[in-house]
Amino acid sequence: MYIMKRKFKLSVIVEHDKNGYFAFSPELQGCYTQGNTYEKVMENIKDAIKLHLEDRLERDEAIPEIESVSLTTLEVEV
Repeated sequence: MYIMKRKFKLSVIVEHDKNGYFAFSPELQGCYTQGNTYEKVMENIKDAIKLHLEDRLERDEAIPEIESVSLTTLEVEV
């Protein structure tokens, strides 16, 4: 039996501090991970998202998708 795969477009935010990297997907509440390197945290968040989506699909839950995301930095002087 062939199961058709679906692709989902989700945003991922990666933060870096002295302890390493932290990544999460804002559309998927509770879907987050960490890693020592950028490459590792990206690998980890991809796995976390896949597991999260598989669980939602199994329970016939809606999966939010985004059209576009804009992220920038802003310097503010006070």
